[in-house]
Order: sequence, then C-alpha cells, then structure tokens
Amino acid sequence: MSLTNAVSLVAELGDITRFRRPPQLFDYAGMVSSEYSSRDQRRQGGITKTGNPHVRRAITEAAWAYRYPPAFKGRLAQQKQGAPQWLVDISWRAQDRLHRRYRAMVRAHKPTPVGVTAVARELLGFVWEIAQEVEQRQMAMAS
Repeated sequence: MSLTNAVSLVAELGDITRFRRPPQLFDYAGMVSSEYSSRDQRRQGGITKTGNPHVRRAITEAAWAYRYPPAFKGRLAQQKQGAPQWLVDISWRAQDRLHRRYRAMVRAHKPTPVGVTAVARELLGFVWEIAQEVEQRQMAMAS
C-alpha cells in the first residue's frame, strides 16, 4: 500500500479501533454484498457502495498491487528493515493470502475488477487487524 493510500485511509477512518469487528469496518466502507431476498430466495449482488467512497477508493487502489506475487523487494524491503517483526509477519501473511485470493478469482473466470474488489475487502480486514494489534501493544506499554 502506498503512503498516499495509507494516509488517505487513516484520515478517512480516524480511530479504526472503534470498529469492534471487521464487518463493521466493511459496512462503513460500503464493501458488503447487496442482497435481494424474497420469501424463499436469497440472492447476493455486487457491493453496496453505501459507505465512505474515499475509503473504498483508497483500499481498492491498494488492492490492485496484489495481482503480483508476494515479495519484499525495492522500497518495501527497505521499509521492512525498521519494522517490528509482528508487523512484517502480518504483512507477509496479507501479501500471500491476498495474491492467492486474486488468483482464485481469476481462475474462477471473474472479471478483474470483481477480483480486485474481493481482495480490497480482505485487505481492509488486514488493516483492521494491524490497528487492533497496535492498540493492544500501546495499552500494554501504558500499563
């Protein structure tokens, strides 16, 4: 995720820990499936887009990077040097999972934007996880 996208997310989301569970964050960003229900049928559609469009745009823009295999090279390798190990571990797990998710969507013959949107939603979950971890570590240090 580029610095610009990260700053946009932080500015738009504010305190991410206010979302107790990832689905609350997905709702806020409008990254949940629409649903068409009747008595005996339940059909899901595309994302609702009823949430914050700035968050949705920033996270979707970042998700395009997961089309490529995971790797720590270039600027990312330099940033890794000063990062705590727990953050590097989450980052690697995210890169691996999100790339595999994108490839699975492509293999299922989903349109590229649909695959990227699915990856964006999961990426938002990793952002939530990192925010929770930072909050817990800050609370532990304050105690």
